[in-house]
Parts: sequence; structure tokens; C-alpha cells
Amino acid sequence: MTALKHLLSIADLGPGGLEDLLDLTDSFVEVSERRIPKVPTLRGKTVVSLFYEESTRTRLSFESAAKRLSADTMNFTVGTSSVKKGESLRDTVTTIEAMGVDAIVVRHASAGVPWQVAQWVGASVINAGDGWHEHPTQAILDCYTIRQRLGSLVDRHIAIVGDVKHSRVARSDVQAFTALGATVTLVAPPTLLPPSLVGWPVTVSHDLDDVLPKVDVVYVLRMQRERMTESLLPSLREYTSTYGLTAERARKLSQHALVMHPGPMNRGVEIAAEVADLPSSVITRQVANGVAVRMAVLFRLLGSGMELAHG
Repeated sequence: MTALKHLLSIADLGPGGLEDLLDLTDSFVEVSERRIPKVPTLRGKTVVSLFYEESTRTRLSFESAAKRLSADTMNFTVGTSSVKKGESLRDTVTTIEAMGVDAIVVRHASAGVPWQVAQWVGASVINAGDGWHEHPTQAILDCYTIRQRLGSLVDRHIAIVGDVKHSRVARSDVQAFTALGATVTLVAPPTLLPPSLVGWPVTVSHDLDDVLPKVDVVYVLRMQRERMTESLLPSLREYTSTYGLTAERARKLSQHALVMHPGPMNRGVEIAAEVADLPSSVITRQVANGVAVRMAVLFRLLGSGMELAHG
């Protein structure tokens, strides 16, 4: 695979690069299962988390990944930073770079910010979510989780259900799933779909009950009420009755079908509590795989010329 400087989008990888990261992740899953899950591979490197939005899974996952590779980590928290005094994004980024960092993991509410940061700094930049736009490492860990359970994404049918309009996960997942040979159906009310799906290699359905028996994976999206600036639904109760993955609906899934969710879940809204805990649910496995996937990403960006240590 050609050298990768940044990971801003799934499009940066292509199918070959995506497969390469999935194969590399196998090695880091093995590391994560050791009694002491640590290798010296990125010793001397520094990774900073620059999060302008709240995060639990992604922030902790990147931090764990960096520490397991023996990199030093720094965390930037907007609430306790000079941003509160009016410091610009560019000044914040150049200040952080001046401290001598090798990678900056960026999450921001505005689409395109990681691309902007990549133009300002010499460090590698990883997009940890930008607005409604993309979340590439989530898509990679989702692909890895499906491959781990079903063997391959080729010819698999995946339904992505719910608030597609506001979902950066959906955008990255569609790119990644289809690049690896899967067929994707979006299932949502018209108000929760993007204004245009031109260029999206998907089909669309408004009937979840019709789609469920036909899929290998049902990927349930969180209702992102914090991003909704207009009234898009009559009520959450009505949404749940039509598009929620209830226990009754889950019984329509084939025996091998997986249930996935990027978290955090609104249990009882888009997914029933008992469905999230079924044996077919791989939601906690997604979180566990996220650390190994992010180890693979950091290694691919920062570990050029280094051996994958097995110490």
C-alpha cells in the first residue's frame, strides 16, 4: 500500500487500502487480547486528541490505541482551553503542533475542519468525525466487525436504518461497505434522508418490516436530536413504531443476521433494550474492535519503516 499521510475520508483508502487496514487490525486484536496489551511500536511518537465535540467511545478508543502502541498522548478539552478566550482554530492547531506532535485526532461540529487542519500542520491528521460529513475510523471498525463474524462483506446485504440525514457514520459506512462488495439499503422516513442521494450507491426503502428478513446486517443509527434544527418527526413514539428495531421486528431477521449500532444508544427509541443485548448484537464488539482498528490506523500513519513489534 502507498504511504498514507492523513486519514480524512474513506475515499483516502480505496478498497485495497481498506483491506490492508482490516488485515493489519488482525495483528492488533491479538495484541489487545494479551495479558499486557502493549507493544513498543510507536515509542517516542506523540498523539494529541483535539475534540471540539463531546465523545466517549472515539476519544477513549484513540487514547487506548496510542497508549497500547507506547505513544505519548495529549488531550485537548475545549472547555478548559484558550478557545474560551477567543483563540482561533488555526492558532490552537499551530500552538499544539509547536509542542512537537506527530498526529492530531480531530473531531469538530463543522464539516471539512480536519481537511483544513491538514493544510496547516506537518503532523498526520485523523478525522474523528466532522459535522454530518464523515467518520472514517468508525466505518473501518464496522467493516472489521462484520468481516469477523460473517467472513466477508462481498454480496452481503446491509440495511442502515434511521437518521441518515445527520449521520457522518452513515456516509462513511456506505462508502466502506460498498467498496468491499456489500449492497446497502437505507431505511428511513423521507425527512431523515439527505436532500439528495445522487452519487450514493444505495437503494432506499421506507418499509423496515419488508427489508429486515432480507438482510445480513441491520445497522441502527442514533436519533441525533442535538443536530435537528427543525421538526422532522411527528413524535419519537411514532418513529419507534415505524422504524424502531423492536423485539418483534428483530424476530424477522435471519438467524445469522447481525445487529449493529455506533453508540451511544437511545434504548427504547431506535432500538429496544432487549434487542441490543441479543446474541446477534455485536455492539460491544464494535467498541472492542475500535481500539484495534485505531491502533492499525496510527501504525499505518506513523509507523513507516517500523516493524510491527511482537514484544
